[in-house]
Amino acid sequence: MANALLSIQIIPKVDDQDLYSYVDEAIAVIEAANVKYSVHPLETTMEGELSELLQIVKKMNEKMSALGVPSVISQVKIAYRPEGITMDELVEKYE
Repeated sequence: MANALLSIQIIPKVDDQDLYSYVDEAIAVIEAANVKYSVHPLETTMEGELSELLQIVKKMNEKMSALGVPSVISQVKIAYRPEGITMDELVEKYE
């Protein structure tokens, strides 16, 4: 069972007005990692083992660098519960 939820908003510093193409590339990194995730208007939330999720954040930032982005801000929120945590349990009362 997953022990962490991690939400990330990645903000690449680029002159290009099409920031969404960079965000799409960041989300592709998450998709390739094969973890459960949910895209929201201002952030993307992942569910998994904390160490794995942190590695994904690292890969997302490295991907931005590989695309020529000179700097990136990554705003990260983590919910950690060693006995297990899921996105579903946190939102079930709203669905």
